[in-house]
Amino acid sequence: MIISRTPLRISLGGGGTDLPSFYENHGGGFLVAAAIDKYVYLALHKNFEEKYLLKYSEIENVENLEQIRHPMIREVLRDLGAPTGVEITSIADIPAGTGLGSSGSFGVGLIKALTMYQRRVFSNEWIAERACEIEIDHLKEPVGKQDQYIAAIGGLTAFEFKPDGKVEVTPVNMSETNRRDFEESLILFFTGVRRSASDELRTMAKEATSMTSTSENLKAVREAGYRAFQTLVDGAIDDFGRQLNEQWKLKFHRQPSEIHNWVDSVIDDGIHAGAFGGKLIGAGGGGFLLFSTDKKAKLRAALKTHNLIEVPIAIDYEGSSTIKGW
Repeated sequence: MIISRTPLRISLGGGGTDLPSFYENHGGGFLVAAAIDKYVYLALHKNFEEKYLLKYSEIENVENLEQIRHPMIREVLRDLGAPTGVEITSIADIPAGTGLGSSGSFGVGLIKALTMYQRRVFSNEWIAERACEIEIDHLKEPVGKQDQYIAAIGGLTAFEFKPDGKVEVTPVNMSETNRRDFEESLILFFTGVRRSASDELRTMAKEATSMTSTSENLKAVREAGYRAFQTLVDGAIDDFGRQLNEQWKLKFHRQPSEIHNWVDSVIDDGIHAGAFGGKLIGAGGGGFLLFSTDKKAKLRAALKTHNLIEVPIAIDYEGSSTIKGW
């Protein structure tokens, strides 16, 4: 049996500029993200029968590849050479549709587990790019590249997306003291709202090419990504927190909605309670709220009336890995 463990992520600046429709047409994209210690696990095992037994939110037990309904499992098996008679089981610390990049983590984790099952060893950057090719080029999903790359590589990392599709990876170098202070400042809350990001991403991808207002907004988001990177390198934790709020306002104006109006009021309550700033994580309308603060107790008390669920997090520095081998 092979088991892969692949982290979920939080976006820290520049999210949305990793869409091909933007970086191919507007001089590239740039963002900063962090892998967190919440994971997607993929287990691969030789099936007793010569069938594909798949266990995720559904159960499939089929005889051939073309009968597999799960698109990512089907395409990864097709792309990498499907073994006959295999059982694949997926479990996750956080449910899908909550804005933490679970789809990208699932694809990366599946490729990691399958290549190890086949006794083939590839770099995590290779796995990230392969996951992007399958999800973006083969399945035509309206997603960017940040989820796959941060899930594969882990850590606190910046990514530059070149117009030709290449990705440059740069770790965020901080002193141990600043890194500890940064991690301690983060607090994550689940809103209780689960929504697929696909529709919003599909609309944004189309508008990034054709609409001046969206492309100009994403250019400002890219600049916010550069500032976030430099602020983190400088160890200016409170400044970074305030930049979260600036990033949220860009997203809010780009994608106004009833849910976003509510999120905006929650973030305002958090700032009045002493948070440096906050933002919604991911492209969907709900999911998780990330705050930066040095007054966590006061923030928790102020947000109690919103019925949010706090989820403790730390940064994962390993990226996608296998936790059990042959």
